[in-house]
Amino acid sequence: MAGKKPFGNPVPVSDLATEILDPVLRKRAGISIGLVQSWEEIAGPRLAGRSRPEKIQWPRRLHEDDPFEPAVLVVACEGMAALHLQHEAGEVINRVNAFLGFTAIGRIKILQKPVLAEKARPKPALRPLTSAEKAKLSETVGKIEDDGLRASLERLGATILGERKPRGS
Repeated sequence: MAGKKPFGNPVPVSDLATEILDPVLRKRAGISIGLVQSWEEIAGPRLAGRSRPEKIQWPRRLHEDDPFEPAVLVVACEGMAALHLQHEAGEVINRVNAFLGFTAIGRIKILQKPVLAEKARPKPALRPLTSAEKAKLSETVGKIEDDGLRASLERLGATILGERKPRGS
């Protein structure tokens, strides 16, 4: 069986995504998806939740004879994580280099910017529906045969009506 391709065998989607994304990330940001995926193990749980590696900036080499110089790891941080990363920079550099297998990173550049997706907006408080609005809503969705669909549409209608100002106000 050695050397044969596993046709028909299930392959994790993450493996397929890695094969597709890794070359793109290497070309665009000079970074591998493995580094991004392992960031929590590299930076530690306290820093990983509020920071992420953005790219690796390799120094330009004018000639092939130029000596190797380590790159700069650009890390996006938010809030106090930037200060913590600054204090732990040496340790993080050592961990990244150990992960990559050679002395690739010489220093870290910190960018302060939001890392996590924008926080979900708080839902507006809905006003209670009047009895006339409830009756009209029930009449509107009452002809729908599917119970689940009817209930969903009734909730949607109640939300829409609850966000509006009552008539006559």
